[in-house]
Amino acid sequence: MPARPRLPIALTIAGSDSGGGAGIQADLKTFAALGVHGTSAITCLTAQNPKRVLGIQAARPAIVRQQMEAVFTELPPAAVKTGMLNSAAIIRTVAKFLREVRRPPLVVDPVMVATSGARLLEPSAVRALTEDLLPWATLVTPNLAEAETLLGAKLRSVEDLRWAAKTLHQRFHCAALVKGGHLAGLKEAVDIFFDGKTELLLSAPRVQGVRTHGTGCAYSAAITAYLGQRLPQAVASAKSYITGAIAHSQRAGRHAVLNCFWTHGVRKDPR
Repeated sequence: MPARPRLPIALTIAGSDSGGGAGIQADLKTFAALGVHGTSAITCLTAQNPKRVLGIQAARPAIVRQQMEAVFTELPPAAVKTGMLNSAAIIRTVAKFLREVRRPPLVVDPVMVATSGARLLEPSAVRALTEDLLPWATLVTPNLAEAETLLGAKLRSVEDLRWAAKTLHQRFHCAALVKGGHLAGLKEAVDIFFDGKTELLLSAPRVQGVRTHGTGCAYSAAITAYLGQRLPQAVASAKSYITGAIAHSQRAGRHAVLNCFWTHGVRKDPR
């Protein structure tokens, strides 16, 4: 019998989206599309659809830790990403566990507010995020509103995004990808990456008339999947991937949904 191919493993620590468009569901679909075996630690159950969040039930921190322990014991991930963490207690549990293990590269998507406007991170948890988790991150990937919250400043231009990426790097000693998709007045979706040495301006034409749910989750999951590459290349590859997933979006019911499988074989083994 021929040897079976060995898949790289990634772990997502995030909330479950009952609508299937964001969170754990988006992450696992993205991992699968990019040839990665996805594992998960679910932090919250959400009752949501593309229009609104009806309810949130956070998991107890102890079961979040047990999920991570179960994964690391038998399926040690080559890379980890976090999404919706919801509370200071969960953030501290995740950070403490990751400090105790052989720490793989960590992508922190600081999920604070849903596309519908619902708050997904308790206000008291922002301090835990900045003090306990971000200093251990390889990369943080805030969107415009999240970067403004982390920095306490309004961002209105591409130059502001550059300042934000450099300031996040200086403050938390990790690379930063500041996503400017919600920046007004631009015909392109512009993101700025900075890791202390390399700065990238990543742009793609806006796809008009398509409002997709879970774009940030899938973008950060794609970076995580590509982390066999150098970080700047992984970010650039993920930008191309998420641009295609939006451009090739499909319909589910009355809603546009990302096409995570818009091209198979984009990269069979990100290592």
